[in-house]
Amino acid sequence: MKMPSGNVVTRFLRLIRFSHTVFALPFALGALVVAANGRLNTRVLLLVVACMVLARTAAMLFNRLIDWSIDQKNPRTATRHLLVSKPIGWLLLVIASLGFLLSSAAINRLTAWLAPVALAIIFFYSVTKRFTSATHFFLGLALAVAPAGAWIAEKGQLDLAPLVLGAGVICWVAGFDLIYATQDADFDRREGLHSLVVRLGVAGSLRLAQWLHAFTFLAMIGFGLTANLGILYYTAMPFIAGALIYEHRAARKLDLAAINRAFFESNAFVSVLFVAAIVADRWT
Repeated sequence: MKMPSGNVVTRFLRLIRFSHTVFALPFALGALVVAANGRLNTRVLLLVVACMVLARTAAMLFNRLIDWSIDQKNPRTATRHLLVSKPIGWLLLVIASLGFLLSSAAINRLTAWLAPVALAIIFFYSVTKRFTSATHFFLGLALAVAPAGAWIAEKGQLDLAPLVLGAGVICWVAGFDLIYATQDADFDRREGLHSLVVRLGVAGSLRLAQWLHAFTFLAMIGFGLTANLGILYYTAMPFIAGALIYEHRAARKLDLAAINRAFFESNAFVSVLFVAAIVADRWT
């Protein structure tokens, strides 16, 4: 098998899909801006960003290490184990996890207490495929920790607004992960893995993803209402709806390249526009 190209840093970033950090980080930043009413504390902002990057890095490393043997069998992921050696992966996992715990402890007492719980939630996702086909929703829960954690970092408590946003993030992530998982339907069936795509079929999975993203859109509206956001926030909603529709139209083609392109472009657009709308609303 051909060794992946690039230096060790490049290979590591590919292993953890660092570019996909853009999906979850804006929701944490958006929640932080709202919680701070636009008056961000630089120290808290930097610590929240550090927590986000470290937590996601730890989660992705844990996922790769736990699925090491499974990924080698899947043609789509067969070269992942060549990017970084397994012992180095475990070492980096420990470093990222400790970094997250220390960064969380530096924010406030509640974030320090809840940091191990957050790690447990994001690690738990990686083992769910072994006993349930609802793994997409556990992935959504793992990402929904981000806005809740950012809110607690600023306010020292959890309120209704981040819970509404978290529900939307769960459905958003579960929806796009279902679309992405259609690529592995044959492999999951052959390996006997717990898979919602195998249970529902590709067409049924795509329909469920549509309903989940419809709820995501409603949850974003609900977040605006519970967080008392203004007109600038709501003007972004039609564009977010358009991006979600674009993703589903691309998914119907069942073309790998189209799905991957729509997956990144649409979801990156949704998350970045979300935080941009909040910043515009709170800073004008």
